[in-house]
Amino acid sequence: MERSGWPEEDEYVVCSVIKVTDFGAFVELDEYGHKEGLIHISEVASGWVKYIRDHVREGQKIVCKVLYVDESKHHIDLSLKDVNEHQRREKIQEWKNEQKAEKWIQYVASTTKTGQEELDRLIKLFYDKFGSVYSVFEKSRVSGSSVLTSIGVEKQFAEAIRKVAEENLKKPQVDISGYVDLTCSLPDGIDHIKRALNAASNVQGDEISIDISYTGAPRYRLHVIAPDYKKAENFLKKSAQAAIEIIEKADGAGEFHRHTEEKA
Repeated sequence: MERSGWPEEDEYVVCSVIKVTDFGAFVELDEYGHKEGLIHISEVASGWVKYIRDHVREGQKIVCKVLYVDESKHHIDLSLKDVNEHQRREKIQEWKNEQKAEKWIQYVASTTKTGQEELDRLIKLFYDKFGSVYSVFEKSRVSGSSVLTSIGVEKQFAEAIRKVAEENLKKPQVDISGYVDLTCSLPDGIDHIKRALNAASNVQGDEISIDISYTGAPRYRLHVIAPDYKKAENFLKKSAQAAIEIIEKADGAGEFHRHTEEKA
């Protein structure tokens, strides 16, 4: 998706190589209206570059770091060597996500009969507030349309974005496990342990599930699935604590273990 304005220094940008010379490579910035930039040969690769075409070639899609921008002269200096493999992969994925978001936002505009001028205004707003259009769909998927209406987006448009996000984005999920040791020496101790485990499984949380399984006396595994790690960790501790409180009331003992260590 094309962005208005100019890139900022130190920003990573997706570029298409259009011309390679002995002193550097000229590229177009795909995300900024195909503005032209230059990668000087000294910024192509670390060390001495004997043959520049060993590193860049016409038609190649690359990720560069913005070194310098002169808007008055329409000049952008870029570096290829300052981008590591992780940064390159991350930026390419972000760029691909924006391409998806462009199709989705055009569909939303079509279904809500939003004109191009208003759509351009909204896209600029989304970049200003969230950094990307794809993030708008992600946030709507998690927090609902209110995340958009709160910044002035009309409810119909916001609801359409939420619906598209629901249909196209997978619900974020993480799963973690913990272990709780439960013992009770009373004659009906097994019943108290069952009640403790029921208490652990009955702890409530939005979009959170728990599965409890027996791993060997006196240990039970608590497996939690939640939207993010923070919620998962909190829920896991609450579930374990609920079980421990029940067993301790029956003069038993309970102990929570976050990791999968084996008992000797």
